[in-house]
Amino acid sequence: MTKLIVTADVHGSYSSWLTLKNLLKPSDHLAVAGDLFDTRYGNRSHADFQPESIREELNTFLHPFYYVYGNCDVPSFFPGTDEKMVFNAFNRKILMHHGHGPCPAADDIDIVIQGHTHRCSLEKRGSRIFMNPGSITCPRNHVHTYGIIDQSSAHLVDLKSGTRLVSIAF
Repeated sequence: MTKLIVTADVHGSYSSWLTLKNLLKPSDHLAVAGDLFDTRYGNRSHADFQPESIREELNTFLHPFYYVYGNCDVPSFFPGTDEKMVFNAFNRKILMHHGHGPCPAADDIDIVIQGHTHRCSLEKRGSRIFMNPGSITCPRNHVHTYGIIDQSSAHLVDLKSGTRLVSIAF
């Protein structure tokens, strides 16, 4: 793996899904911290709302994919996942959840990823890094962002300019 692209709160936006796919290089992985589909409240009358297309493309998606349900996702739409998951990347133990409810982290977790707020944040508390990638679909602060985790650091990136807004070295 070269890098882990981190996002949340796509809310069934097919154009955002295509953007994410275009960000990925062949050796990258993708992590989505909930509300990928928004099959609970989604705007079915909007032409860009295409959760079925996203789900269908995941059947042939070539990148390793980490996903947890968000408060707007109906589990029966994409069965087989959970509201939280733990996985390893770059010798770091990562806990990912959407963030709409409490999710205690074990002592051995290095990075906590969550979404839900549609506002990006990246901070280090003690030895643990906390990342909220914000949203490339509908950010609440009008800055379309996503996260990157690589071998040596974690970053938040402005989608429109490609500028790294903040970085934390491991």
